[in-house]
Amino acid sequence: MSVKINENYLLLKSNYIFAEINRRVEEFQKENPNAQIIKMGIGDVTRPLPRAVVEAFDKSVLEMGDADTFMGYGPEQGYKFLIEEIIKNDFKPLGIELSSDEVFISDAAKCDTANIQEIFGLENVIAVTDPVYPVYVDSNVMAGRSGPMQPSGRYEGIVYLPCTAENNFTPELPENPVDLIYLCLPNNPTGTTLTREELSKWVKYAHENNSIILFDAAYEAYVTENNIPRSIYEIEGAKEVAIEFRSFSKNAGFTGTRCAFAVVPKEIVAYDADGKTHDLNSLWNRRQTTKFNGVSYPVQRAAMAVYTPEGQKEIQENIAYYLNNASIVRKSMENIGLKVYGGINSPYIWVKTPENMDSWTFFDLLLKEANVVGTPGVGFGPSGEGYFRLTAFNTLENTEEAMNRITKLSF
Repeated sequence: MSVKINENYLLLKSNYIFAEINRRVEEFQKENPNAQIIKMGIGDVTRPLPRAVVEAFDKSVLEMGDADTFMGYGPEQGYKFLIEEIIKNDFKPLGIELSSDEVFISDAAKCDTANIQEIFGLENVIAVTDPVYPVYVDSNVMAGRSGPMQPSGRYEGIVYLPCTAENNFTPELPENPVDLIYLCLPNNPTGTTLTREELSKWVKYAHENNSIILFDAAYEAYVTENNIPRSIYEIEGAKEVAIEFRSFSKNAGFTGTRCAFAVVPKEIVAYDADGKTHDLNSLWNRRQTTKFNGVSYPVQRAAMAVYTPEGQKEIQENIAYYLNNASIVRKSMENIGLKVYGGINSPYIWVKTPENMDSWTFFDLLLKEANVVGTPGVGFGPSGEGYFRLTAFNTLENTEEAMNRITKLSF
């Protein structure tokens, strides 16, 4: 006998997009050690943690060093002090009522969106927008919910919903019924959004087809327009058909600190083989208590400080800073004649490559000629070919310098 691997991993035909970017950048830097590379590819923030957050960290770490205030294992679902602040500040102002046991604190929205599929059967058909955040697809391939990748660049068994300039990056409802639908809004990578009316169509579809929407709202803090919902639960009936994921990474600078949360309403159910209903809140709770020991006490205290008046003031300043960067990128790309999307309700700018250039060729051109790193659109799915993602998360100085370099290139 010999140990067998999970052969679903062998279906993954390419490196995770950001790992491949890092490989190419490292190779170029090694060959060009004096090159001053500006990275606008991965969505990692550059602004430091808000002072209110740092002070909360300091205080809670000191508590951990005192026998009278030391905290060991916390609740796997998260401390009530943070959950109550989330409900009070993120949802009640939107008219959304949640109970504390419907919010689950975690270490990352990336982990949650990858792990949520574990509570669903492998026979479920999933639908993803195309282009899409790779984790949604790859985690389902790893689980065995797909077949091999086809020549089209799409995995067999997964339903792809193209989002292109032709349909204004608004995914059309599936032609045939699907079970699980991944929606990321504001969208990563395109930076585009759905209006309240457009999102309502998806909630209605989920009700009519007994589908469940997995709604990634990691970038909701960047919404600037009034007709764009910040939460899917703003849509009537969504609590019966949607799970929502959020993160402190992009609004409060927690990319290196790790804290997020998932909302699993008690109303949402799925079925077993005999047609009996089971609430997903209980299943997700069971999964988390088995596989997760919770986010550390200091991190949760720090996240709680995001909701203080001082914390809110500081994170709003940071969001405005990144949105200003996005405006600079958007205008710069438009000024050299490129078609640009996103960058208004999102820190991502989705650029149509010049002269029908493929995504990786444009990546190599910017890296070698301008020493600027972005993300090839094809890495997010076949419909991303011919597009390129730039982020607004670098410093203002680097953003301006990167745009100066790119605008000097000849396409």
